[in-house]
Amino acid sequence: MSVHTRLALLTRDGCGLCDELLAELTALRAREPAIPGVELIDVDSDPALQRRWGLKVPVLLLDGALVCAARLDTPQLLRLLRL
Repeated sequence: MSVHTRLALLTRDGCGLCDELLAELTALRAREPAIPGVELIDVDSDPALQRRWGLKVPVLLLDGALVCAARLDTPQLLRLLRL
């Protein structure tokens, strides 16, 4: 895992799926401390993000690349992080 690895969760206010994915990711990070912290980004705060992702949130990105959307894909995340 790179020192500069960045996890970002694209979310929006009032998004139940976003809350669920964040809760699952928080629980996973408690079990796997090597997983980096996650930056929460409101997709509605940036017109470019809103155009790109629209209603597809929640979206989890690793260094800007898609990891998963809607539901946490734990095996995919761990594979990408080489954990």
